[in-house]
Amino acid sequence: MSTRMSQTEKETFLAGLHVGVLSMNQPDRAPLTVPIWYNYRPGGSITVITGSNSRKGALLETGTQVGLAAQEESLPYKYVSIEGTVASIAPATAEELSAMAIRYLGQEMGEQYAQSNSIEGQVTVTIKPTRWLAVDYGKAS
Repeated sequence: MSTRMSQTEKETFLAGLHVGVLSMNQPDRAPLTVPIWYNYRPGGSITVITGSNSRKGALLETGTQVGLAAQEESLPYKYVSIEGTVASIAPATAEELSAMAIRYLGQEMGEQYAQSNSIEGQVTVTIKPTRWLAVDYGKAS
């Protein structure tokens, strides 16, 4: 039986709550691969908030090619990986930071996180997915 996912299944999975793993090229070194919080709505773009002066922030600019993977860490294993292009980078807002923190930490802890972390120097990176790769091993049985 096929372990392939439909496009709808891929997008629904990616929209779920997963820590993503973002990869981007860097000069004269192996690609930088880091865990990240992200947001995605089916049919849309992926957004990530990062410090503009962080290592990943310094590597990202409009037009940069990146990879992002999200996985299920319990049986049955499944993952979605995308190749994409940075479509835009803009100063992050307090509302975006709060929404991202609440997504990953829940209402109370997310609000505390957002209130205790400055938005200064943070940017929202928008990534347009261009290629998808996915496997759902639960379909194999």
